[in-house]
Amino acid sequence: MQITLDDLVFDVTVDGPPDGEPVLLLHGFPHNKESWTETAPLLHAAGLRTIAPDQRGYSPGARPAGTDAYRLPHLAADALGILDGLGVTGAHVVGHDWGAAVAWYLAAKRPDRVHTLTALAIPHLDAYQYAYRVDEEQQRSSEYVKFLVSDGAAEHFLADGAAQLHAWFTQAGEGVLTDAQIERYVRTHTGPGTLDAALNWYRANDLLGDPFGFGPVTVPTTFVYSRTDTAVSELAVEKTAEHVTGPYRLVTLEETSHWQPQQDPGTIAAEIIARVRARGTSDPATTVPPATRSGRG
Repeated sequence: MQITLDDLVFDVTVDGPPDGEPVLLLHGFPHNKESWTETAPLLHAAGLRTIAPDQRGYSPGARPAGTDAYRLPHLAADALGILDGLGVTGAHVVGHDWGAAVAWYLAAKRPDRVHTLTALAIPHLDAYQYAYRVDEEQQRSSEYVKFLVSDGAAEHFLADGAAQLHAWFTQAGEGVLTDAQIERYVRTHTGPGTLDAALNWYRANDLLGDPFGFGPVTVPTTFVYSRTDTAVSELAVEKTAEHVTGPYRLVTLEETSHWQPQQDPGTIAAEIIARVRARGTSDPATTVPPATRSGRG
C-alpha cells in the first residue's frame, strides 16, 4: 500500500492479524522494507501486526532533493506520519542499522508514541558518538562512514555492474546473506537515484560529530548487539545502558553478523516478541532462546 505525507508517497507493507499489536519495522542501509521478509512472518504467527515502510529516499515517491531533507527529525516525522495514516496512535518500534537510529530518536523524543523499543545492531547514538571521541576501536570501526559521505561514493558502489555494492553485502563472510537476499537489495539500490538518496542519511546526520543529544530513553528497551559486527565498539555498547532509564535488556549475539534480521530471524523475532509481551513488567529473558543476556528488564 501507499501512504501520502504532504507531497511524499511512501510504499508500506502492512501484514499480520488486523487486531494484533502494531510493530513498526524500520530498515537500515543499504536495505529496504524487504529486510523484514524473514522476520515478519514469525511476528505474525505470534499475533503481531507489522508495519514496514520503505523509508525516505528508498520509496521512489518519497525522494526529496537536498541533503537537509534527510535529517533525523524528518525521518522520525515520516515514521509517525505513517502510523497516523494507519490510525495507529502508538506502536512497538523496531529498527535495524539506520532504522535503529530513527527508532532510538523516536523512543527518546516521542515516548508517548513508542510502546517499546527493540534496536538492532546500532546503539544509542549519544553512546556511539561518545565512543568515537575517546575510543580507538570505535574510531577504526567508523572509518567507513568517512567514505560514505565522500564525493563519488555512489558512483564507486555502482561501477562495474555494482561490484562494490555486491561486495558490501558479502564482507561479513560467505553465506551470511543468501544470493536471493543480496539480489533484492542490489536491485533496489541500482534503481535511478536510490543509492544517492540513501547516502543522504549519512550526509545529513553527522555520526562523527557532536552528540545528537537524544536524551534518555524511558520506554522498555532491548538492544541486540553482534559481537562480530565491525561497525560498533564494545564501549559504545556498554555506554548505551547509561542512556536508558526504562527497563533495559542487552542481548549479545556471538556469531551473527551485522545483518541480524536476515541471518538470524528466529532470534530477532523472539527478542521482539519477548519485549512486546513484557512491556517492562516482567523479564523478557524467560521467553527467548539462549543468547548472552544482561540487563534489567
